[in-house]
Amino acid sequence: MENLKKRARAELTGNILPFWQGMLDRENGGFFGFADFYGRIDKTAPKGGILNSRILWTFSAAARVTGDAGYLPYAEAALDFLEAAFYDGKYGGLFWEVDCRGGVISDKKQFYNLAFGLYGLSEYARAGGGKKAPALKLADSLFDVLETYAYDKKRGGYFDAAARDYKPLEDSSLSAKDFNCAKTMNTNLHILEAYTNFARISERPKEPLRSLIEVTIDKIIEDGKRFRLFFDEDFTPLSRKISYGHDIEGAWLLREAAEVLGDESLLARARETAASMAAEVYENGRDTERGGLFNEREENGEICAAKAWWPQAEAVVGFCEAYGLTGGEKYLKAATEIFDYIDRVFIDKERGEWHNEVDRDGAPDVNMEKAGFWKCPYHNGRMCLEIIERGGTFRGDAE
Repeated sequence: MENLKKRARAELTGNILPFWQGMLDRENGGFFGFADFYGRIDKTAPKGGILNSRILWTFSAAARVTGDAGYLPYAEAALDFLEAAFYDGKYGGLFWEVDCRGGVISDKKQFYNLAFGLYGLSEYARAGGGKKAPALKLADSLFDVLETYAYDKKRGGYFDAAARDYKPLEDSSLSAKDFNCAKTMNTNLHILEAYTNFARISERPKEPLRSLIEVTIDKIIEDGKRFRLFFDEDFTPLSRKISYGHDIEGAWLLREAAEVLGDESLLARARETAASMAAEVYENGRDTERGGLFNEREENGEICAAKAWWPQAEAVVGFCEAYGLTGGEKYLKAATEIFDYIDRVFIDKERGEWHNEVDRDGAPDVNMEKAGFWKCPYHNGRMCLEIIERGGTFRGDAE
């Protein structure tokens, strides 16, 4: 693990964070919304709430984990822009997208977006920045919105989206790739993630978090092995597609959530499920011929040929976690091999950051952005931070 820890620190502080420091918009606030494959910034591009909140989380976590307070001004730039441009002063919650100066483009309330706002604000408060009080106030307000408008009081879990004033929305889909349906794994997973972080600094989300862990295990995860992705209001699955990146990410996030609650019986269930999900991804999600983790398996069984950056990062953390849960050396070997694959084909050693997507042979797609609405420092930055912070304690759960 020590070698992985050194590599993770070098990647975080020498490549990922410097690239995003260069994305700071000193004129209009926040961070620029787009850079192409070559790192060329479009200063006029719109700015997404998700990207802003993920940047807030990343620089806050970097300051806390590395002990370098020099990262806090970057977190505060994201915090200030979140409050000034994305916060809806009339109805509460966060807008989906603004223009480069902060004017609202899309005012829908995607609850996934609010979850990431809460996640970033909680991390900033954990980092002890000078604007902790307003960050906590905004975090409380986002939690209130999620519990008031997103939580399904009858069936459990959380709905996907609403209009600005929280009335029903005709199209609640998160992106062009997603179903337009009542509930999704993705929204519920990232509310779970946000509530876990918020529960580290507040008692308020603990009971909702307990309920969401149970819903996740009982209704969203199939056979204790894999997520189902899209659901109706009653959690009836609407798709058989498999997302290996989400499965390996969700495994360790689920265990972490249960650990924060401190309920031993629930933690035992979460550990068992996490180990089972990791084993399933290990057996079926790795590309044992060319390296790395597959993105998805379609309903017809076909594997997606291209590989995206973020499942690779989550696989490194998830397999380290599986090593900790089971003591299985094969998982540590898999984590190291995928880190090697990332280093070989994803890290852009010339221009910084990681390539967005590569083909089956590892060639990057030059038409895809280096930074954008969904391309952010959260997955790869968190991979590094988890390894730095936990290091050898990935073995902490093994007997």
